[in-house]
Amino acid sequence: MRATIRRPEEILAYRSLTEMLGPNARKIWSVAPSDSVRAAAQLMADNNIGFVVVMEKDTLAGVLSERDCVRHVSKSGQSLEIPVAQIMVRDVVSVGMQQTFAECLRLMHTHRIRHLPVMQGTRVMAVISVRDLLSEATEHHRKIIDELERERLTIFTSMA
Repeated sequence: MRATIRRPEEILAYRSLTEMLGPNARKIWSVAPSDSVRAAAQLMADNNIGFVVVMEKDTLAGVLSERDCVRHVSKSGQSLEIPVAQIMVRDVVSVGMQQTFAECLRLMHTHRIRHLPVMQGTRVMAVISVRDLLSEATEHHRKIIDELERERLTIFTSMA
């Protein structure tokens, strides 16, 4: 039986965000630096998300996660009425559409983060989460298992 040689894009680690995200636009949840932390937390709670990008006009100014909000409240005891700008992460780790699955995972692990804004130039195109990567890996492995099962059946039926 001839061994199948996989092209790089068929190997999960080499799949680009362009391939993973596809042509469909994703909703990008955002707040302004002047919005209150309470409003940002409410937006996250209402939409069952854990991360928002902080946009000033059309420019990425920072990011804010549920963890950032919880840490702020637990450490400082300050009100949630302060502006997002006071607690947002300004040094944003982001990726481009050409980045691969493996590069995204490596960045998340290295920086101990769960979300990455996906940029095209200065424009935020999407946000990818560790959950998105896990879903991609699960689907990829399901396809490989199906393929192996078909190969196994072919081998057994050809021997009969």
